[in-house]
Amino acid sequence: MTDNIAAGSPSSDTPSPADGYVGDPEVRAEWDDRYADRHRLWSGRPNGALVAEAAGLTPGRVLDVGCGEGADAIWLARGGWDVTALDVSGVALERAAGHARDAGVAVHWVHAALTEAVLPPASFDLVSAQYPALLRTPDAAAERALLAAVAPGGVLLLVHHAGMDTQQAHDSGFDPADYVWPSMIADLLDDDWETEVDEQRPRVAPDGGAGAHHTDDLVLRVRRLR
Repeated sequence: MTDNIAAGSPSSDTPSPADGYVGDPEVRAEWDDRYADRHRLWSGRPNGALVAEAAGLTPGRVLDVGCGEGADAIWLARGGWDVTALDVSGVALERAAGHARDAGVAVHWVHAALTEAVLPPASFDLVSAQYPALLRTPDAAAERALLAAVAPGGVLLLVHHAGMDTQQAHDSGFDPADYVWPSMIADLLDDDWETEVDEQRPRVAPDGGAGAHHTDDLVLRVRRLR
């Protein structure tokens, strides 16, 4: 979010609202407003599915997609991971960078939409997307960007709220058909991928924060073989 983030490239410096965000400005504004409305939007603790699924993985390079206020990124960094954390909201990233400084860990922050970010292809040992709000497009750009970031031998972990994908469009304007769900990733997999987990399970939810009312997760964990 400093000068070298103008094209969505990573930086470990403190984010700045004046950076060169790459992505849809309306999406950025929507999420900035959502974060600005509350002093803390999320619980400040790592997501339970990430903790469970990453426990047996050897730390390497990880991409945290939709990192929000940074709880997952900080937990991963404390566990020895080299963390790149991406979000569309500058407000969220400023908070996340502050939390990382307080925790004494280094994180590479990227202020960009996933599909616009300049990320090294096939280079992350873990790509984690916990309840991401990824917009669906005819060319499956977000789904393909997630898969493209995973290194050979690496893992993509996508977790979402169970049942949301089958809801009807809300009067509020939320339409599940507009977003990417785990089943859409699964549909794109070929022989280069092995599915390790594809299930619905009770959610281990941190106390407090938005989304705490959801009780079950959809968990998709796939490994890139080559």
